[in-house]
Amino acid sequence: MAKSFWLTIVLLAVVGSARAGGDACVAAGDWVDPAGGAALAPSAVFDRAAGSAVVLLGEVHDNPDHHRWQLQVMAALHGRTGSVVLGFEAFPRRVQPLLDRWVAGELDEAGFLDAVGWTRIWGLDAGLYMPLFHFARLNRIPMVALNVDRSLIERIGEVGWDAVADEARQGVGDPAAPDPAYVAMLVTVFRDHRAMAGDDHDANVIGPDDPAFHRFMDVQLTWDRAMAERLAAVGSDTLVIGVMGSGHLEGGQGVPHQLADLGVGDSMVLLPWDQGRDCAELSPGLADAVFGIAPALLAAAPDKPRFGVLIQGVEGRLTVLDVAPDSVAQSLGVAAGDVIVEAAGLAMAEPSDFVVVMKRQAPGTWLPLVIDRDGEHLEMVARFPSEPEAVQ
Repeated sequence: MAKSFWLTIVLLAVVGSARAGGDACVAAGDWVDPAGGAALAPSAVFDRAAGSAVVLLGEVHDNPDHHRWQLQVMAALHGRTGSVVLGFEAFPRRVQPLLDRWVAGELDEAGFLDAVGWTRIWGLDAGLYMPLFHFARLNRIPMVALNVDRSLIERIGEVGWDAVADEARQGVGDPAAPDPAYVAMLVTVFRDHRAMAGDDHDANVIGPDDPAFHRFMDVQLTWDRAMAERLAAVGSDTLVIGVMGSGHLEGGQGVPHQLADLGVGDSMVLLPWDQGRDCAELSPGLADAVFGIAPALLAAAPDKPRFGVLIQGVEGRLTVLDVAPDSVAQSLGVAAGDVIVEAAGLAMAEPSDFVVVMKRQAPGTWLPLVIDRDGEHLEMVARFPSEPEAVQ
């Protein structure tokens, strides 16, 4: 187990994201009670949220409208209470002093992103989150880093929570035991991870007693507990708004479950609901309220080239797990088991290094690579077609 755990748990945030099929059971722009599908007045939702101790806002990380919705909710609650704190899953707690400096106006945007190491700690397009960060800065609203450093996540993925020494737990306490429904959901996610990673045995036979699954579950519970502890530590006199993947919130599991164990039972879960999602999932207990998100109408933009590999960082080596058929990587001769040593003259040690290079790559350009194959260094040049839609 290695750095793929960090990326896999990020994928958990898309559990319950938009799916094909289903009616528009939540109209765009409407608030709805999942327990019965009744429409809710926005003022009623915000009034109740303003009286809660903690409000948790879900997201699919790469959905721009989810973040616009989060900003809307933040503004409404700030207007009602005048005293809020914003907590973010994206940041490990070690960067808290940098969040304080950002809110105080001591760092510009580029300096802030560089100082926190945004590409390494989160990796998604910073533009999705910057409006939220600017809202905090503009109003001098404290920002709180909810997460732990990925080194702890990776260690737990390797040996499990119980085998991690107390001094290496980054201050996180023992998580509360999960409900059976949460365990069942995590089993499904773990099976999907195994299948995606090209595991050589039937992923469907993996059950809750599998030792590898238990390490996987320990990762998720640690993540949930760490965020809950940081939210609970803010205090009862201030409304705390937590921003995180919906997979940490749905069904009252994850972070709400850990908050309750910490004595914070007065938390409210609000989720974006993408039209097209299966209406059968709009069930009692999913959340306190959901907000309808219309399908995005985006101006056509040039697609970035894709290389076509599934990669994993292991002890400073970027290993290829799988190669997409009919992709640039396949045409180049890259194979599963290869190690990407360099790309564009830069050393590759983890997935985020390669992501940065690919974001800079334009259609119709060349990318020099150094590949380690069974101890032999091979120099290759990937050629991206000028029509990005043809690239897998």
